[in-house]
Parts: sequence; C-alpha cells; structure tokens
Amino acid sequence: MPPSPANSTTGPTSSADLTLRSRAWFDCSDDVAMRHRSVLKLLGHDPYDLGDRPIIGICNPRSDLNNCEHGFDDLAAAVRRGVEAAGGIAMQFATMPLGAELCKPTDMLYRNLVSMTVEETLRSYPIDGTVLLCNCDKTTPAQLMAAASCNLPTIQFCGGPRDVGSWEGEPFACGTDMWKQWDAYRAEKIDQQTWRQVLDCVACSHGACNEMGTNSTMTAISEVLGIMPTGTSSIPATDPMRIEAAVEAGARIVQLVREDLRPSALLTRESLENAIRVCMACGGSTNAIIHLIAIAGRRCIKLPLSLFDRIASQTPLLTNLTPSGKYLLADLHRAGGVPALLAALADQLHGDCPTVSGRRIGQIAADATCHDDDVIRPHNAALSSGGALACLRGNLVPAGAVLKASAATSDLFEHTGPALVFDSFEQMIAQIDRDDLPVTPQTVLVLRHIGPLAVPGMPEWGSMPMPAKLLKQGITDMVRISDGRMSGTCYGTVVLHAAPEAAAGGPLAVVRNGDPIRLDVPKRRLDLMIDDDELNRRLADWTAPPPQHLRGYPKLYIDHVLQANEGCDFDFLRPDSDIAMQFIEPVIGRS
Repeated sequence: MPPSPANSTTGPTSSADLTLRSRAWFDCSDDVAMRHRSVLKLLGHDPYDLGDRPIIGICNPRSDLNNCEHGFDDLAAAVRRGVEAAGGIAMQFATMPLGAELCKPTDMLYRNLVSMTVEETLRSYPIDGTVLLCNCDKTTPAQLMAAASCNLPTIQFCGGPRDVGSWEGEPFACGTDMWKQWDAYRAEKIDQQTWRQVLDCVACSHGACNEMGTNSTMTAISEVLGIMPTGTSSIPATDPMRIEAAVEAGARIVQLVREDLRPSALLTRESLENAIRVCMACGGSTNAIIHLIAIAGRRCIKLPLSLFDRIASQTPLLTNLTPSGKYLLADLHRAGGVPALLAALADQLHGDCPTVSGRRIGQIAADATCHDDDVIRPHNAALSSGGALACLRGNLVPAGAVLKASAATSDLFEHTGPALVFDSFEQMIAQIDRDDLPVTPQTVLVLRHIGPLAVPGMPEWGSMPMPAKLLKQGITDMVRISDGRMSGTCYGTVVLHAAPEAAAGGPLAVVRNGDPIRLDVPKRRLDLMIDDDELNRRLADWTAPPPQHLRGYPKLYIDHVLQANEGCDFDFLRPDSDIAMQFIEPVIGRS
C-alpha cells in the first residue's frame, strides 16, 4: 500500500522515488483491482501499461445554473489536452453549482458542502493530483478549503472575468454600476425601460464579475497563495489566452505530482499574510476575510481580525479598480495583472513563498512590469495610504466586525446616530421605501438575524438599500450595520459580519429603535451608547429564536457552523493538531 500523502508534504522529490497514490487501486491482482482496471479500459487506457502516468482529477462545476462558469467545458477539454500531452490520465468530476445569482437564500450556505464534496471525491477515488476549475464567489474558496484539507498536488484555474458592457458610451461594471442604476431607478431618476437596458450590460458574456468583487479578489488571492498559475487570474473569460493557459495548467499538474509539491508547502502563514496584503492593496472584498480565515483554519493557522487590520493599516491601496476606483479587471490584466501588483508591493512581501508555476513570489515580483501606472499606482500616488478594510471592535461587536473603508464615505467615519432596527430582511425590504420611514441622514440602519445561524448561511443582505426617501433628497450614503455580508461589488459605509451574530446572542440582538450608536473608524470602534448595566440586563433577558430548519443539510449547517470571525467553517472540518489535519487515506479493499 502506498504511503499516505501526508507523509511527504514539503516536496519536491525525485519522480523515481514517488509511489503514485492511484496505484493502490490498480497494482493488485485480485478481482477488485480487475474491476478498477475495467474503468480505465472503458476510458481508452491500457490498464496493464500505466507506467508512471499519474491520474489527474479535473473538477468541472459547469452548470446552466451558474452563468459565471458556462465556458468550463472548453477549459476542461484544454486542461485534459495538457494532462495527456504531459503523460497523465485525466478524469473529470463535477460538484454542486454555486451560482451567486440564482442560489437562494445564498451560495454561502453551500460553500462548506462543496468543500466537503471536493475533499471526499479526492479522498475516495484514485486521484494523484487535481486541477480545480473555479469562477464564482464561493466555488473558489470552497475548492481552496478542500485543497488545504486533502493536501494532494493541486492547481486552481479560474474562468476569468466577463466582457465589459457599455452604458452611454462608458464601461459598465456588472455589479457596482448595476447597484448604482438600481438606486437611480428607485429614486425615480430613470424609467423602467432604461432600467431594463441595464440587463444588456450585465449579461454581456459568460464569466465572473468584471470588477474587484469577491471572485476576482479570491482568484487574485489564489494566485498569491501560489495555487493558481502566475498571471492567469485576470485573463478575460473570452480571451484565447485563457485556453492556452488551461493547456499549460494541465501539463503543469502532471509535473507537480512528480515533484510531490502539495498545498501544505504553499498554504503557510507567510503566504497567507501575502494574500491579505494583496487583498488590501486591491481594495478587495470583505468576504475574503471570512474565506481566508476558513482556508487557514484547515491548516491549523489562526488569522485573527487584528492581523487583517494591522496589515491593512500598513498597505496602500494601489489598484484603481471598481468599486474603490474607476477601472475594471480587463484593465488590471492589461496593466500587468497580479504580478505587476506584487512588484509594487515587493518590499512588503514574504518573497520566498513557492508557487505552482515553479517560481517564488519574490522572483515573480522582480520579473513583473506595470504597463499602466494609473491602474496599478506607485506608492507615491496611492488611492489611500492604508486601511482599505477596517476591522472594528466595541460593545456592539465584541468578536469583531468589518468595514470596506475604501468604498465608504470618509465623512461618516466618525458618526453617532439613532438606530432604526429591522429584525429581518423581509421587514427591511417591506419598509425601506416607505415615504413615512422614520429616517434621517443621521440614522444608523441596523439589520439583524441575517448571520450564519439565522437564515442560515449569512446572505449578502448587509448592503441595505438606501431609503428611497433619502435618495430623493440626494442622500446617497449612511451608516448601516448588520450581522450579514455584502457583495464585493457593493459600496457604502456598511459595517458587516457583526459577531457574535444576533441569533447567537450577540449585542446586536438587543439594540432598540432610537438607541445611539457610535462608529469611530480611526479608533476601530463600534459601540452601543447605553449604560453597561442596561446592556447586560437586556442580554440576560434575551432568548434564542427557534431554528428555521430541523432536517437535512441546513440543520447540519446550523448545528456546526462557526461565527464570521472564525471563517464560518464547520467546527468538525477544522483540525486541532498537525496530526488531525493529515489527509486520511481511504480503506483499500473490496468495493
């Protein structure tokens, strides 16, 4: 029986010394191995002449339910060509689609499930290495979590951002600009026919969102972590270069198996700190904080919110990308992509971190060139000197909360106002456009019971729409607080991920209409301005709402999900020691 992959994690090693994991299925002489070989024969391979050919699993989540990944059949075919040209055997497998547009209540509910399905597929089948195709907000982190747990040689390869639509002659960000037009429609500044024209700008091609939203943040992070091939995260979805890069990824994974280079050598504290820094430098999505904590947790690495805040304060905002700036992902790629951003950050990076491309992060940064210094700014022309994301503490959020400062209104960074509380998303939607809503620009909107436990799944409902009453007065931003998330394409002074959430008994649960709330971004504080005795009395009187689900996967989720500051992973998926995080081989026997 071959040694456990966990016994050799820091590779590379000589291919002559490497025992392929898949051979435990095929190198026996009994009837079980005969059945295993029959599958290879049906696929057109000679099961008695495998030689040193590794079996590569290609994860293709392509589905009509997820428009971001509609081009994946072509990418999977390209990866297969690369695998076979390099002497490997390709086997494709699927996972549940995580389509952010269509999945209700939220694709985040199923991130952990997809992570489990990828992990268990790799565990239970004869796979020596894998290429994971991704291109939507939760698919990308789910696969990275699985890769961290499985620790098999892995390349992640994304489908790229969609084409850029045009609105009145200007480039259109399919998320951020859509929200802006929605506010204009609600404020009666555009009519329904004009609003319907927005559809053409959003549905302009397959591919992910074309601004610095959650998926583009996570694919950039995957590239910095060394798991996505260098320079590929920003290639547009319809650019022929993406097919060419997919072929190269297929060939490279075969070599990674022979080198025995595994995620454990890539997902280190140093590489994770690099990823946080790049996230801050590009004004990345607040969702990346949750996902990075979850990925790190699979490798027994703790990433406290204080670390994110410290790195944010030291890192200038260099990429001039929507929603924090004006350009789109195609412009980032034209300017040199993630490698050019690494070059701008070179003196702040851990340069010795390896990558699947065979070069270390410092070497990639040294070789990169920026072709447009308005897209990727030099330090002396940064959009801000630091603090693209801010992590807050206070008696309202004792376990923390986050704010995307780079997409917020600085005039609201020190603000005190009375709370207007919504107990559910449905209540908020029913009331937010009422002409008699008791709201002024000083009001602090509070939306609770949209966290990991409550819905469940922590939907992107935290970016509460501005009240129509205020929009009609020309007011476009106000302080908003929730225990939910928001899309990485959104903007505004929106405090998110309040922890503990209201459904877990966090202080957000006992806020009342009219209570004064103080936001102090410079001091990283968010406080409910009431007497401590009164706050404690309210918390003592609080009772937990009954769960909405009593069976199935949502019940499993409610029973085991961690809070936002812990990554919203399942408690039983996070190892508590180096031994527990080793990849466990399946029992090899009769099947």
